[in-house]
Amino acid sequence: MNPPQPNNPLHGVTLETIVTRLVEHYGWEGLYKEIRVNCFNNDPSVKSSLKFLRKTPWARDKVEALYIDTFRG
Repeated sequence: MNPPQPNNPLHGVTLETIVTRLVEHYGWEGLYKEIRVNCFNNDPSVKSSLKFLRKTPWARDKVEALYIDTFRG
């Protein structure tokens, strides 16, 4: 069983939710302006973005930080 994580602002939030909310807030173009990765610019979709972010830790870290700054900060 996982212990509670009261100091983790992303606890219980899936990567799919993070990407979806950021796209709703910024749009794909705005998200690309914030984080310059091709999956947000070239034929963007939630599915392709998730695939890229799951195998690219530095990009995932930037997306999670943007989510925290945007919605939790």
